[in-house]
Amino acid sequence: HEYRRLNDLKVLQRAGEIKDLQTQVRYNLIPAQKICGEKVRGTDYIADFVYWTKDDQFICEDAKGHKTADYIIKRKLMKLIHNIDVVEV
Repeated sequence: HEYRRLNDLKVLQRAGEIKDLQTQVRYNLIPAQKICGEKVRGTDYIADFVYWTKDDQFICEDAKGHKTADYIIKRKLMKLIHNIDVVEV
């Protein structure tokens, strides 16, 4: 599913419909921290695709087959922390 979407986006980019296509873009949601004296790694969301439309609208996409509980929380954190809506395709 993700591979097919990538190919579709590449066609759109060649046609000039989108620009600056990037894949696997990492966004930090929770930084690394110490909890009870123990270092705990941070939490990131990795977007499948990000790009700009020809109308200069930023799009962040996730090619989802199944919505996991982790994904649902990370999608909400993306909106809260980065003010980015994750579009599911």
